[in-house]
Amino acid sequence: MTALDSGARVWAGLAVTPPGELMFIVGVLLAGALAGEFIAATTRLPRVAGYTLAGCVAAAFGHGVAMPLNGAAQTVTDLALGLLLFEIGSRVHLRWLRRNPGLAATSLAEALLSAAAVAVVLRLFGLGWPTTVACAILAMPAPAAVSGRVAMELGAEGQVTQRATLLTALNTLYAAVALTLVRTWWAADDGGSLPQALAGLAISLLTTLGVAALLAGAVFLVARRLDLRNESAALLLFGLVAFALVAARAIGVSTLLMPLLAGLLLRNASERPWVWPRHFGTSGGALVLMLFVIVGSAWTPQILVAGGFAALALLAARFAAKALAIVALSRWSGASLRQGVALSIAMTPLSATALVMLSELMRAEPGLAAGAAPIILASIAVLELAGPIAVQFALRLAGELPPAPRRKHKTETTR
Repeated sequence: MTALDSGARVWAGLAVTPPGELMFIVGVLLAGALAGEFIAATTRLPRVAGYTLAGCVAAAFGHGVAMPLNGAAQTVTDLALGLLLFEIGSRVHLRWLRRNPGLAATSLAEALLSAAAVAVVLRLFGLGWPTTVACAILAMPAPAAVSGRVAMELGAEGQVTQRATLLTALNTLYAAVALTLVRTWWAADDGGSLPQALAGLAISLLTTLGVAALLAGAVFLVARRLDLRNESAALLLFGLVAFALVAARAIGVSTLLMPLLAGLLLRNASERPWVWPRHFGTSGGALVLMLFVIVGSAWTPQILVAGGFAALALLAARFAAKALAIVALSRWSGASLRQGVALSIAMTPLSATALVMLSELMRAEPGLAAGAAPIILASIAVLELAGPIAVQFALRLAGELPPAPRRKHKTETTR
């Protein structure tokens, strides 16, 4: 079965999609693909910058996605980000943290210090504590989607690439758990029973872990029978991850935490690395393309006006805190100062992970999310184009990009 056949089967379900949502999907694919190829052909920037540019242009003309996410936009975002988080989780070897306590300390320090810095700065803007805490948690993770996609597209390899993968996976884990904990606290503070809220939290986390373990086990069994690098196996893996994400959405557990935990369980239950086609083949690649276009369009000019200044302060505090923690601990973790600076820059983006967390918060706590939404969406809008460029610059600074192919001189090609 070819990649084209795999993609055709997955997208065959679009025949029953409502016409409006079908036009949305087709439009996103066309706009993102054209912008990505144009950027790649005319500049040395990664295609991700073109995908997000298409979304930004759509938002500027009033055709961005509505928040909270729903319909086709939510489905595409859940599937694409779930695939990316599962793929990145399956490449994170947690035994590395045991062998390198400095790296474990770096992970905790950059996540906690960035959240604290954001909270302090936003309090200076007069925001209430609930809104401040929500923004601090949403700003904690650097998106695995941006750093992972840029690194894979450019063929980056090295310490900074590996550490960026590890840190983005871990701070996504911290943020998802922290948001769940804070929502439990808010539920109890609003008149609910704290023991009942804690029991609900425990059930939610255990259910998430259970679904993740089932997904990891299913992938492990498939791997014993099939070559995961084959496109046919990639389609089966795509189906397993998609089914687990649909189940997670149906029973109300985190669609961020579940695939990430599944990937981590799969990688750390075995010594062997897991290798499969990037983004599980053609279908996954199309979903990832649409993810970046959707995230790039999740803002309006009114949002930039409402949250712009607070967003700039948030981003400055967040970058300074992450850079301080990473650079200060770089020697202890076995990295050079140059690698520490490069890793700090690679952790700059704020994208799909924060958007999905914000969407979930808007559904669960609409009154609270109303104050956080303009700031987070404006922050994403500011970094959506700058993020992939920052990651590319960081990987180049670290010397982890392969040399660009040399163009032959015209006289040489005519000989």
